[in-house]
Amino acid sequence: MTEPSVSIVEVSPRDGLQNEDAIVATADKIALVARLVSIGATRIEVASFVNPRRVPQMVDAEQVVAGLPDDPRVSYIGLCLNERSVDRAIASRLGARGVDEAGCVIVATDNFGIANQGQTVADGIVANRAMIAKANAAGMLAQVTIAASFGCPFEGAVPQARVLDIAEMMAEAGAQEIAFADTIGVAVPSQVGEMFLRAYERLGRAFRLRVHLHDTRGMAPGNAWAAYQAGCRTFDGALGGLGGCPFAPNAAGNVATEELLYLFHRSGVATGYDLAAALAANTWFAGVMGRPLPSRVGRAGDFVAQNTIQRERQVA
Repeated sequence: MTEPSVSIVEVSPRDGLQNEDAIVATADKIALVARLVSIGATRIEVASFVNPRRVPQMVDAEQVVAGLPDDPRVSYIGLCLNERSVDRAIASRLGARGVDEAGCVIVATDNFGIANQGQTVADGIVANRAMIAKANAAGMLAQVTIAASFGCPFEGAVPQARVLDIAEMMAEAGAQEIAFADTIGVAVPSQVGEMFLRAYERLGRAFRLRVHLHDTRGMAPGNAWAAYQAGCRTFDGALGGLGGCPFAPNAAGNVATEELLYLFHRSGVATGYDLAAALAANTWFAGVMGRPLPSRVGRAGDFVAQNTIQRERQVA
């Protein structure tokens, strides 16, 4: 198999499910993770260590983590919003595999930060510094996602300089990776490309950056390509395009993993994933959810594979 040129972080077990009203069974979440591993995922966001009263879908976080496949090729991520969350992530590793990465979050605006986790930007900077230090001390990879990097549902446009300042502070605090999140799906490719170019200027080309995209306005695949052209090589995706933030009005799901695979594979960029297996996993999980999943590639299929089958039939 060709060595992957990009890495896709699969977020469907956490970000994909957190906004669902019907609680998905623990066994189905664990089965989903196993399916994701089988299609090529090597980094998976599996749970959120948050107050279940705020996000009921994540009430079984510890049970899900305890049942994960113990595959040394895979790094598991737990979302953390405060030091208590990091403590739970660390505790998941006691006597078990547990999660490997603490996915910390800071919001780039005060109003959204208060709605999402009860923090202003200044509060979030202080909290994330402590969270990063705690995760690093426990031997975990500490990464930070900057939510609302490209726009806020309450404050509108977000100054790029503010987002880059936050990224620089988080890197100085010891974050080993930083993600820019288009949490409500308002970004356009020129904006995304510019963000990554400026971030690499500040942090250096070797620093690990990631992009987290929502497809509210149909821009997510184009935004992913703009990030790639600017040097980004790590992308969040959710099987089937599931997702949405409970505290972001009108936000749609994540960019579908299948659409990232289609984009990159047809562009000659290796991902390490099997698109046919991802489409089969989409069909399986649609059965679990009781409805078709939003992914457009999931509905339309792989053009290359379909074209090949048609040619083979003509020859026969």
